[in-house]
Amino acid sequence: MLLRLSLRNIKRSLKDYTIYFFTLVLGVAIFYLFNSIESQSVMMDVSSSTREIIKMMVNFLSGVSVLVSFILGFLIIYASRFLMKRRHKEFGIYMILGMGKRQISWILLCETFLIGLVSLGFGLLIGIALSQVMSIFVANMFEADMTRFEFIFSSSATFKTILYFGVIYVIVMIFNTFSIGRQQLIDLLLSKRKNEQIKAKNTWLCTLVFLLSIGMLGYAYYLVTAGVTQLDSADKIFIPIALGISGTYLLFWSLSGFILKIMMFYKKHYFKGLNSFIVRQFSSQMNTTVFSMSLICLMLFTTICVLSSGIALKNAVTSNMQEFTPVDIYLEKNWDLAGQNANGKQYTQGEIADSHISIAETFHQLDFSIDKYFKDVYTVNTYATNDLTLKDTLGKAFPSIKQKYTFLNTDMAENIMRISDYNQIAKRYGQKQFQLSDHQYMIVANFDNMVAIRNQGLKANSPIQLLNQTYTPKYQTCQEGFVVPSSNESNSGIILVPDQAVNESIRVQNIMIANYKANDKAGCQAIEDKIIALDQHPYSKNTNLDAITRISIYEGSVGIGAMVIFIGIYIGVVFLISSAALLALKELSESADNKERYTMLRKIGTDEKMIQKALFKQIALFFVAPLMVAIVHSVFGIQFCTYIISTFGKQNLLPSIIATVIFIILIYGGYMMVTYYSSRAMLKD
Repeated sequence: MLLRLSLRNIKRSLKDYTIYFFTLVLGVAIFYLFNSIESQSVMMDVSSSTREIIKMMVNFLSGVSVLVSFILGFLIIYASRFLMKRRHKEFGIYMILGMGKRQISWILLCETFLIGLVSLGFGLLIGIALSQVMSIFVANMFEADMTRFEFIFSSSATFKTILYFGVIYVIVMIFNTFSIGRQQLIDLLLSKRKNEQIKAKNTWLCTLVFLLSIGMLGYAYYLVTAGVTQLDSADKIFIPIALGISGTYLLFWSLSGFILKIMMFYKKHYFKGLNSFIVRQFSSQMNTTVFSMSLICLMLFTTICVLSSGIALKNAVTSNMQEFTPVDIYLEKNWDLAGQNANGKQYTQGEIADSHISIAETFHQLDFSIDKYFKDVYTVNTYATNDLTLKDTLGKAFPSIKQKYTFLNTDMAENIMRISDYNQIAKRYGQKQFQLSDHQYMIVANFDNMVAIRNQGLKANSPIQLLNQTYTPKYQTCQEGFVVPSSNESNSGIILVPDQAVNESIRVQNIMIANYKANDKAGCQAIEDKIIALDQHPYSKNTNLDAITRISIYEGSVGIGAMVIFIGIYIGVVFLISSAALLALKELSESADNKERYTMLRKIGTDEKMIQKALFKQIALFFVAPLMVAIVHSVFGIQFCTYIISTFGKQNLLPSIIATVIFIILIYGGYMMVTYYSSRAMLKD
């Protein structure tokens, strides 16, 4: 009987459960979708390094899934609270008819279990279907061969989804049982006549808290924009985060206290139409949902920043590949004649023996033929001395720079190259070549943050001392250029000097650049595999040889970009859906509680169109309030994201911001419209 009653209750309350059920199905589908990526990647033809990147991404996604499960669990419990509140009178009638609390709890257990089972089933079916499309998306992200494409069912993702959501549903069932056990019959029967208690807030206190919140948020905004250089360690980023969270909560708390009085001050607008009714309803909602509004605002802020910067970061790390990887392989060997390499590491006896030979001789010891596998080979040396550091090149500008950029290591020895050697590399890279007089020097760099710092020293016309000779800058700014291939603009500065300015006494590095003797991708990969296999050679541990290849940079950049995209979309979608669902469920509950108020409006002759317009304005205000604050936060948050992204390369955020806006309009706006139409139908019943 209890099971039959549960089924009838679900059928009768189908409209009430629509958003709840839809959100559960969507949550299950998304959870399965992102946890099935490992299974989808099995059929892809990718290199071993790319497969390792995919494994690392899957591990990250697994960690994110724990966070997602907590968010969805909170959402489900929050939704259950409001759905139960709507049914208090029904439970009271059950008790009048002689049903005990234990039997009511069993009805709730059955209903929760059935809804959970159905939503889990539908969610898994949708997730499995979408995962086939996701396979193609994953393959495109990693540029994999999908000739072995086939239908994939991930048993591990299914097990993980059932396990996580099973635990959540059990917690919800326990919560519902305890909730019913605490209720008294009189409270259940009169619940609809009870309004939530709203404690009047002192206007002056609210004003003071409002000013405090503005101050906290203003300082947080400053730290992530103009004062970003003060965040010179990872732990300091928590300062603006803490200020932002606290300031947001205090902002909503203070606004809930005097928003009604502010609106009443503008009497012309306040008494127009049903504005007084709308404002009072909205003010009441704000008073009872301060924590919820703050949480939703922060989730929306995270969604906007993560989606906008995630897409831009992916583009940044992959867009400049062709320009910054002009050769197939770059090799460097760090050493000096004192038995200490350029990084300060002391050599072992075996390494000292190798420290005096070039890269070409090292390859000979490794039984690797350069002539057989490489073409367009060019070898140069670089130089360094502790007598020429970043502090020296900054000159008079050093005190102000050190004060502003406290994290900057100004005692670092500068990287020096002969102008002729650099020009040979620049010619092969397709870059601009330069000329210097006997007592001139210049700096080539492309990392924007360091370029800005170095330019201050160059504008001060700072001279440098090198092997007892003085050199003055030819240019007042850094010139664009680089030597080490990478996925982005990462050259923080190379000092170019006349050829006679350096000698072998300060030589610290031997560099070789080359292309592979191969005509296709497979041939290049075969040579790359031979180079990787050199690690197994007995002599390899003594070589102190580092290699950077076009293939490894490209695969690493694609992997980082894909990881950022997947994690960003995963978190962004879950946060956005959770925010919209929380608002929708709260608003539907409010509509049910306020049904008598709208009935009274009809009785006094209010036009139906005016009532519908008032309802729409009330719901729109409720949805827009946290979104507007989140957008203000995002203006400054995205600037901070831009600063971070600049370390990977220049990238225009506008396209990704537009895509994020469209995404938010579709999902967030969609939830708002569904809430409006559901509330309108509910108030007509």
